[in-house]
Amino acid sequence: MSHSTTRRNVLRGTVATAALAATAAAARTEAAYAAPHGGATGPNIGILLYDGYSLLDPTGPAEVLSRLPDATVTMIAEKRGAVRTDTADVAVVAERSIAEVDRLDVLLVPGAGNRGTTGAMNNQVLLRWIRKIHRHTRWTTSVCTGSIVLAAAGLLDGREATTYWASADYLQSTFDVTYLPQRYVRSGKIITAAGVSAGMDMALYLASLVADEDTARAIQLAVEYDPQPPFDSGNASDASPRLKQRALQLLAASQV
Repeated sequence: MSHSTTRRNVLRGTVATAALAATAAAARTEAAYAAPHGGATGPNIGILLYDGYSLLDPTGPAEVLSRLPDATVTMIAEKRGAVRTDTADVAVVAERSIAEVDRLDVLLVPGAGNRGTTGAMNNQVLLRWIRKIHRHTRWTTSVCTGSIVLAAAGLLDGREATTYWASADYLQSTFDVTYLPQRYVRSGKIITAAGVSAGMDMALYLASLVADEDTARAIQLAVEYDPQPPFDSGNASDASPRLKQRALQLLAASQV
């Protein structure tokens, strides 16, 4: 046997072995996606995606909650696949459809721009699923205008809650909800967060409830969440009417 023939056989064997390994790895990955629990003993956390959500609303809390010991975090939507944000510039993949999920330890509903929030709160399929999942959750949560979606599902009747500052009047006047201008509000097993970045605060608080405060503190350090913004302009109660108008204009201009 020539050396060149031997080299060819070795290369063929190497390629074949690599192909088999890649196939096996793909199968393992698919199997993991096919079973969101993944054999984990920790909390099963589901984050609902719908067209037009705000990017940080689901992904910020996911960064925190996925660090909980043995936790499983799954993105869920009406159908599997990519779901685009309010700007349409970014998409996050939903690994599960709502038809495939009937139990969760934690449900998180993100907020969205006007189009996305209106679409979700009028989507009876989503609202029925939220109500069904809520019956068995340990914690049902929302970020930003996700609280309006929870309210549309009838979960906030007679409760205190928070939401995005510009949606506070709508939430309180449209539903039987008492709005509190806080970063997050707990009412029974429901925890609502204020706008967008407040989801990180809520997620750390939730982590302390699901695990313990020491774990939540360690996660906060692990993701180096130590906000020191360059401007002191993030609190709507301190903002001028002009700045509020400018903020809403920028949001509207960036959304599709």
